[in-house]
Amino acid sequence: MRIAPLLAVALLAASGAGVLAYAQQHNAQVERAAPREPSALERLRDWVMDRNGTERAFDNEYWDHHEPGIYVEARTGEALFASTTKYDSGSGWPSFTRPINPGAITLREDYTLGMRRIEVRSREGNHHLGHVFDDGPRGSGGQRFCINSCAIRFIPRAEMEAQGYGRYLAIVDGD
Repeated sequence: MRIAPLLAVALLAASGAGVLAYAQQHNAQVERAAPREPSALERLRDWVMDRNGTERAFDNEYWDHHEPGIYVEARTGEALFASTTKYDSGSGWPSFTRPINPGAITLREDYTLGMRRIEVRSREGNHHLGHVFDDGPRGSGGQRFCINSCAIRFIPRAEMEAQGYGRYLAIVDGD
């Protein structure tokens, strides 16, 4: 009679250990499959492009960038602005006098922050890019497209053909 209770305890212990080992192994697999944390740039990009945010002035990638090439929408790759229309507006954000193709952007009224502004969005992705103001260079049409760096990606002139933007070379070259 003493053997039966000991045998029952041994069986219970053995089966419980198996459940514990399975649970630990199962949890380990879930931890490995967990999604990675987005980078600071990805979080900023999501906030700006999806929630109409604005990155900090003078603390962004392209505000003082002068290399020849084009700027495309960060997510869709849609060509937006050429380096030949970029100028230093003193605002701390990349500023352009006009888009490569006016049909590549959409404009809409924005009344946030208690003022009337014109928001610039990408046509293809419908993402917030920045705003357009009427204080740009008069000789170039008077507009200033003030764009968030994190909403665009720069394609250097030397890489434009290889990345599928060869049709814009004449614009970058000023032809």
